Amino acid sequence: MEDYLSEKERWEWVRAQVRENAPAVLLAVVVVLASLGGWRWWQDRQDADRLAASGRYMDMVEALDKGDRAQALVLLGELERDNAGSSYTDQAKMLAARMYVDNGELDKAATELSAVSSNAKDRNLASVARLRLARVQVAQGKADAALATLGTDGATAFAGRAHEVRGDAYFAKGDPAKALSEYQAAKAAANGAPSPLLDLKIADLSASAPAAAAPTAALPAVPVK
Repeated sequence: MEDYLSEKERWEWVRAQVRENAPAVLLAVVVVLASLGGWRWWQDRQDADRLAASGRYMDMVEALDKGDRAQALVLLGELERDNAGSSYTDQAKMLAARMYVDNGELDKAATELSAVSSNAKDRNLASVARLRLARVQVAQGKADAALATLGTDGATAFAGRAHEVRGDAYFAKGDPAKALSEYQAAKAAANGAPSPLLDLKIADLSASAPAAAAPTAALPAVPVK
């Protein structure tokens, strides 16, 4: 349409368009600016929360290094209250679990590890928590619970460790054949990485395997699963 208007008519048409559409344009600009401001505020808030959580976590590490258990637990409580979804809170729970294990408070350790294994957004951290929870459950005399805990973990990155803990659970249940099988699977998954304790477990059970298998000598010493 502009091609058929004179210079003056074009200018008048432009002014009319601006007057007519100015409110909508201004509203759009306001909305965009508000959105950008809200996004930046949210990003700043997230950064501040992460910084605060990181500081509390490091303070907790320092408190534990000094043997100040009470202060460490206060800091853990603050993280749980103010930064419940933070990875720093999950790692703090792992520290607390280690503290409880060192003090023989296995029930409390299991509670912290169970929370991390169920709720952590970091899948690797959740897998590590499950492995440690299973170890605690074996120490509690809850071998079946340990096997159930490990059964929920499909992370191949920790397959070797999972096999070893399963072996510990089966040994605790009085099933050395399955324990040996799991230990051997753990060694295979380790791809040659040295583990003197695992080698000792395998050697001890391998030495007793032939005697246990004497009535059925035709069968292999280690059952194939």
